[in-house]
Amino acid sequence: MGAMSSYPVRTRRWTRKEYDRLIDLGILHEDEPIELLAGQMLVAEPKTPLDSTAIGLAGDALRVAFGDGWLVCTHNPIALDDESEPEPDVMVVAGQIRDYRDAHPERAALVVEVALSSLAFDRRHKGSLYARAGVADYWIVNLVDRVVEVRRRPAPDPGADFGAAYQDIELARPGATLTPLAKPAARVAVDDLLP
Repeated sequence: MGAMSSYPVRTRRWTRKEYDRLIDLGILHEDEPIELLAGQMLVAEPKTPLDSTAIGLAGDALRVAFGDGWLVCTHNPIALDDESEPEPDVMVVAGQIRDYRDAHPERAALVVEVALSSLAFDRRHKGSLYARAGVADYWIVNLVDRVVEVRRRPAPDPGADFGAAYQDIELARPGATLTPLAKPAARVAVDDLLP
C-alpha cells in the first residue's frame, strides 16, 4: 500500500480555447462556478451574503469613481492568457459593454477580489496569476481584517506560484481613500467597499 504515495500524479492542462469550447458545447455551463487558472479548472468558493454585499458595494463605488468610458463588471471572465480565464469579483475595463460583444476583455485597469474564506488563495494564487498577466492594480477587499489590500508593481518572482508577484502591497483601513492607477482624479473610500 505504501507504493501508492510515490506514484506520480499527472494532471491535464486546459487551454482557454478548449475551456470556451466546453462551454459552447454545453458540457460546462456559463453560470457554473468554475474558473480556468493557469490551465487548471478550479471550482470557485461559494459566495456568502457578506461576499455578495461587498461585491455589490465595490461595483457601485467603482462605477461612480470611473464614470463614462469605463465598464465595471462583476463575475465576468477576463481572457488573461492562453490558459487563464478567471472571473474576478469586480473588474474595470476601458470602453463600453458593446465593445466586448465578440470577445472577453483581455486587459483590466483594475481587478478586485472580495475575500473571506478565499483570502490566502486570492493573495497567493490569484495574485501571482494577475501579476504574471501584468494587471497593474489589484485590490483585495479583505473581509477578515476589514481592510483593502492594494497590490501594485507586478514583477517576475521565481518563488511565486506563477512566477510573478506584486512588489508593492499597502493596507488601506476604514477612513482611508484609494486612488485607482488608471483614474488618478478618482477617489474611492475604503468605507464604501466594506459591508
